Amino acid sequence: MWPDSSQTQELLLQASQGNEAAVNGLLDRHREALKRMIGLRMDQALKRRVDASDVVQDVLVEAHRRLLDYINDPKLPFHLWLRQIAKDRIIDAHRRHRKAARRSVDREQAMTAPEDGEHSAWDWAHQLCDTELTPAAAATWQEMERRFRAALNELEENDREVVLMRHFEQLSNQEVAQALGLSEPAAGMRYLRAIRRLRAMLAEGAPESGPP
Repeated sequence: MWPDSSQTQELLLQASQGNEAAVNGLLDRHREALKRMIGLRMDQALKRRVDASDVVQDVLVEAHRRLLDYINDPKLPFHLWLRQIAKDRIIDAHRRHRKAARRSVDREQAMTAPEDGEHSAWDWAHQLCDTELTPAAAATWQEMERRFRAALNELEENDREVVLMRHFEQLSNQEVAQALGLSEPAAGMRYLRAIRRLRAMLAEGAPESGPP
């Protein structure tokens, strides 16, 4: 999901030498990954009010402002530093729009489909789905997807976050540990715990197999 780190390092080196084109290229090549990461974490009510692209732009402006500080003291890999800024912006967006609205965004009626297609959190599932499924098979797939979404949303925030990071952002265990400020064994244990809970939730709601 995130751009190649070797190219990122080369652009960072050029940016440190005052190359503004390298700065722009560095930020722009992370735009789509940021949009996906942000879209995964914006709830549907907020998505009806705020475009993920606007949040991305705010993140890139902030990153541009703070880039020299990062270059001088890079405590995290660049993409993890960017997503840290993005997480702060997502939290701010949820707080701001929930407080500012005359009525809670949670009471609004949806005007669009629940997900946003290409940048949906569930792209991976649709890629596995045969576009020529029979109506019965398609209905079964939709039910599986619905159950998965519900189970993921029922996870505790820490567990849900590590699943999103590992499976949807495709971060390694080492990167997850760095982003969360954990040791690698602790990050691995958190992920295994989350997956076990997710599987247990899915098993609880699974239809019984076999003849009626």
